[in-house]
Amino acid sequence: MAEQFILARSANGVRVLTLNRPDVLNSFNVPMARELAAAVQACATDDRVRAVLLTGAGRGFCAGQDLSAATPQADGTWPDLAGVIRATYTPVIHAIRKLEKPVVCAVNGVAAGAGANIALCADLTIASTGASFIQSFAKLGLLPDAGGTWLLPRLVGLQRAAGLAMLADKLPATDAKAMGLIWDVAEPDQLMPAATALAERLAQMPTRGLGLAKRAFNESLANDFFTQLEREAEIQSEAGRTADFAEGVRAFLEKRAPVFTGR
Repeated sequence: MAEQFILARSANGVRVLTLNRPDVLNSFNVPMARELAAAVQACATDDRVRAVLLTGAGRGFCAGQDLSAATPQADGTWPDLAGVIRATYTPVIHAIRKLEKPVVCAVNGVAAGAGANIALCADLTIASTGASFIQSFAKLGLLPDAGGTWLLPRLVGLQRAAGLAMLADKLPATDAKAMGLIWDVAEPDQLMPAATALAERLAQMPTRGLGLAKRAFNESLANDFFTQLEREAEIQSEAGRTADFAEGVRAFLEKRAPVFTGR
């Protein structure tokens, strides 16, 4: 894959993916979305990748949709926003949530609209203290997309979700952490070191088990409690057949640090 809109590099079991349209605050067009979805999907079959770190180039994480590709035309033609969502954001969200490996997002500046919701669909999101999150859709007469109507109520509750969506106020990263929207914050010059350390820590853990936990979390949000109890048993059975489980038990009995391989 040509690295045009997504830059990729790997180190210590972590694949770092960088949104690379800094001149437009990494706003999404279809080609960038396709590159990102493909880059995340490629991590699923690469055993060298144990965790993924997503961030943005330049002074912002992502300003959301590139409006030049989704505005009414001079001839009165209306944009097909459903088509834009299906071609742009749905594949990216599917790729991130279905990847059974940890995904960390480092928000280095503004995360607006769909850009905010892509950041929030990561497993652990860490933001610069100078970053902010904006559900900017209401300013255009739209509703949150890229999973926003599903994510926000589950992360912060219905009242706060409604406030974020309807008022479209800028939410500082420190407030986002305080309300449970994101995992952590870091000073701007420490964001990438902190996010990298977090991703590398995850990469050294039993990542097959972490991926199965992610699968169970995904399923739990559509299941009732008793259905989920059975799914836990079934998925735990799968985890109990991994090499990492065997290594964890041996290391515990031998009183040594385990060496996990993600298998």
